[in-house]
Amino acid sequence: MAIESLIRAAAGLRDDVNPIGRRLVSEGRVDVCYNPLDYAWDAHEAYLRQMGNNGARTVILGMNPGPHGMGQMGIPFAATSMVRDLLGITDIPVNQPEVADPRRPVVGLEYPREEVSGTRLWGLLSEHYGNAEAIASNVFLVNHCPLMLFSGSRATNITPDKIAGATAQALLERCDEHLREVVALLDAERVIGVGKFAEARARAALEGHSIEILGCWHPSPASPLANRNGGADWRANVRAVLP
Repeated sequence: MAIESLIRAAAGLRDDVNPIGRRLVSEGRVDVCYNPLDYAWDAHEAYLRQMGNNGARTVILGMNPGPHGMGQMGIPFAATSMVRDLLGITDIPVNQPEVADPRRPVVGLEYPREEVSGTRLWGLLSEHYGNAEAIASNVFLVNHCPLMLFSGSRATNITPDKIAGATAQALLERCDEHLREVVALLDAERVIGVGKFAEARARAALEGHSIEILGCWHPSPASPLANRNGGADWRANVRAVLP
């Protein structure tokens, strides 16, 4: 697979969801919309070049960026230490969102707070496979939706499943299209949805395709399942579906 094709697919998604995000704001569906594929594109491209061309036939599918992870660094399930020490992606400037909100500052790859979901998931993959190259030869991580959405007086993070209307549906359909592109480019045999929403989107997007769709628990610290038995049950749940 030509890595350039994967990069072009991500760039197409980046460009197509920008006007959709603006419409969500103008319609009042959300107050603020960030597109990390836009302002953190250089870091995302570095991620694709490192992790997207090593022969993985399994896609791990997240929902959308978190404000302390991909929202800072443009890398799925990003966590500062994991991006730096495991993936070895450093010293890449990250720009600012088109309309930045002071309540949700973007720092970039030196963001001082770890995203727990990212440390858990990348940490487990490191334990299971080893270094970044070994991970990339088995799994490829991508988020279904690249947009980060906020609303309310505290700029609360809003996940795509909480937004209704034709524009939100258009967003999901464009993201489904990108998932199909990624699956085709990787010649993937399996998609693992991280959480129920991602699993459901994978099943809908890939209906009729000869590909295995599985799910695992989300590593969010807000999830009781992820925290049960000190995280041991979550780790076992994810390991059970990894190739």
